[in-house]
Amino acid sequence: MSKKNKKTKKKEANKPLGKSWEIGQRTLTVWSVAVPLLALAVIAFCLLAYESDFLFRVQELNLFLYTPLFFKQQMVVAGGFLTWIGTYFTQYFYHTWMGVMMLCVWWALLMWLTKKAFNIPARWTVVLLVPVTLLLLTDVDMGYWIFYLKLRGHFFVATIGSTIALLLVWLYRSLPSRYAIRTVFIALTAILFYPILGFYALLATLLMGIMAWRLDDYKISKRAIDSIVAALVIVAIPLIYYRFVYYQTNIVNIYWAAIPLYRIEEHHYQYYIPYYLLVACFALMAAFYRKERQSGVKTPILWSAAQVVALGIIGFGVWHFWYKDDNFHKELQMVRCIENLDWEGVLTIARDCDEPTRVIWMMKNLALFRLGRQGDEMYHYKNDDKPCNAPFKVRMTQTGAKVLYLHYGQLNFCYRWCLEDGVEYGWRVDYYRYMLKCSLMNGEYTVAQKYIDILKQTKYYADWAQQYEAYVKNPELIKKNEEFEPILHMLSANDRLTSDNTLIEIYLLTLFSSDDSDDPIYQEQTLLAALQMKDIQMFWPRFFHYANLHKGERMPTHYQEAAYLYGNLEKEIDISHMPFDKEVVNTYNDFMAAAEQYKNMTEEQMKPLMYDRFGGTFYFDYFFTRGQKSY
Repeated sequence: MSKKNKKTKKKEANKPLGKSWEIGQRTLTVWSVAVPLLALAVIAFCLLAYESDFLFRVQELNLFLYTPLFFKQQMVVAGGFLTWIGTYFTQYFYHTWMGVMMLCVWWALLMWLTKKAFNIPARWTVVLLVPVTLLLLTDVDMGYWIFYLKLRGHFFVATIGSTIALLLVWLYRSLPSRYAIRTVFIALTAILFYPILGFYALLATLLMGIMAWRLDDYKISKRAIDSIVAALVIVAIPLIYYRFVYYQTNIVNIYWAAIPLYRIEEHHYQYYIPYYLLVACFALMAAFYRKERQSGVKTPILWSAAQVVALGIIGFGVWHFWYKDDNFHKELQMVRCIENLDWEGVLTIARDCDEPTRVIWMMKNLALFRLGRQGDEMYHYKNDDKPCNAPFKVRMTQTGAKVLYLHYGQLNFCYRWCLEDGVEYGWRVDYYRYMLKCSLMNGEYTVAQKYIDILKQTKYYADWAQQYEAYVKNPELIKKNEEFEPILHMLSANDRLTSDNTLIEIYLLTLFSSDDSDDPIYQEQTLLAALQMKDIQMFWPRFFHYANLHKGERMPTHYQEAAYLYGNLEKEIDISHMPFDKEVVNTYNDFMAAAEQYKNMTEEQMKPLMYDRFGGTFYFDYFFTRGQKSY
């Protein structure tokens, strides 16, 4: 056979193989693009569908000012640039879809840089999802930490820091090997970028030190030198900056600058696990870096199975560690409804609570009080004290005190907790808004103008703040404001700044139950407080005063129930001539008959049986609701 025939036969034999290879390459290309885009689409959908109220609250607890002073304030600590740019992007959660879109764009850029920096082959595109998954978990597993974390712009800081770190690693790998260019670049990365990126500059330096051992154009001596330089600058640079620049920073934290501190009384190390895994993931990619990688797939079935298993593990991990506390989300929804004066919305949320926290119970009562229905419907909702789902003790002072104190007319306490939390956890839009409202109703118009001027430097609250300038110029308009007018009735309270011991519910109940007023709105709150305190001696004066202020009007059901119960229990007040509703009397008789029927049961056995029939009455609450814990 001639050489020409042999070549022709060889080409023909290779044709099917060539087509198969081309099809495989196209499949890999589609896979490498489709998987990241599909993953980001799923993440965006989940964030928008399940975390909209959470994300909106995150931007309320954020502050970005378009002023040079604000930038300088962020740069006084290592990693300050990250906090500045993180707070900038966080403000866009005001429009939740916009903030989510920006976050996903950053993650897309991170995946692209991960592929470039570590030369990840197309067939292992699924590996690119791991860092994004870990960063997602640092955001969606926060829960009540959003009220306590001191790191500004947390939602974007880790993502942006990791992205810039990988960009530096890619640049290091792309530099020529001659002279000592790469070695100098390692040192400069730590020196120049530590003030900007904090921990993430050290991470980039660490990855360069590891990758040095995988570079083909490097001798062993150069690899060793780069690793030694990386180790030295990682240890030395933060100490030098601490000694001469950032001396106000706690020395314990200099290596973790721009990493959130999960500490309330003690460290909660489980929240650092995603960060540990993120470092380990990047370190492994650097350690297994290869300049040339085979692009084909020899065993497509095994490869496909491995991809599916990896995606399944990633998906299950995200679902498992995603914070899913129902009460936490309901609290956020209720606060947002109150801010919008949507009282019916608050009640709709409360009806869906089987085991509410105390702040849910209190916000529900506030909504009923504003609608004039608390005396008739307060006990139609589950009265419980489920603890907040957090590994530390959550205080109502952070979760709901400000909005409750404001609407109950305790302006000094509302202002006090905004001020204290601002000093402790950093200033936020939320605090400035409450302090502005308190200042207006307290007649402190110069102070109110100061907060208006601050908020006018924000993107989304400038117009909101500008509206309140009319109240500064014309204070009489405050009395006509839909939100302020009911609060003004509550200002007759003894609003002295003493101590609430962070027990908001107990403080308000004690305050109102021991006070009285001729203002019908305020006076009803004193009666409601006495009712909830179950103090018979306090109840009767408030009850009779309420009756005198509302002559000719129907007495609300729960007030009747309390009066009928106390009159029958102690018989010190003659209730025989009081016009009780027939239903109130019949329900009392049925309640007592049922209690006699179940008298051989323990209280715990009796309670669910009685609740099914009488759970919406004061009778049940008086006898079976006890020992509840406030916080």
